[in-house]
Amino acid sequence: MSLNAKPVHLDEVSKAIIEQLQADGRRSYAEIGKAVGLSEAAVRQRVQKLTDSGVMQVVAVTDPMQLGFYRQAMIGIRVTGDTTTVAETLGRITAVDYVVLTAGSFDILAEVVCENDEDLIELLNKEIRGIPGVQSTETFVYLRLEKQFYNWGTR
Repeated sequence: MSLNAKPVHLDEVSKAIIEQLQADGRRSYAEIGKAVGLSEAAVRQRVQKLTDSGVMQVVAVTDPMQLGFYRQAMIGIRVTGDTTTVAETLGRITAVDYVVLTAGSFDILAEVVCENDEDLIELLNKEIRGIPGVQSTETFVYLRLEKQFYNWGTR
């Protein structure tokens, strides 16, 4: 995802389709069509166009704790040298589910999902801190997830 990419203009119908899918990603094209005033085929075509262009993706979001991953954390990483190289390396680590280049106290933020504290310690010591260019890390352990929604809409 590039912040310099030219934004895609969405008409009101495409926005409404996205909002329908954000409310329930399993909603049928026929149901969406009724809600937005299009045929099932027209909705299918629009959804395909939106996914092919990279504007949206329809995915299943899981609850890590329900799957036995009891430790989540955000790791602030300070880097010497090329931050993109470090970010790419972090992105290849299975336990890392989110990587973003930042400005401020940290060069990179990486969210991790681990089974327990021992796995987090091993991840930090044997993988993340061993990446060339990683100068230091600061770990913010999640105690409780208060909010995580993906339905911010299309504004």
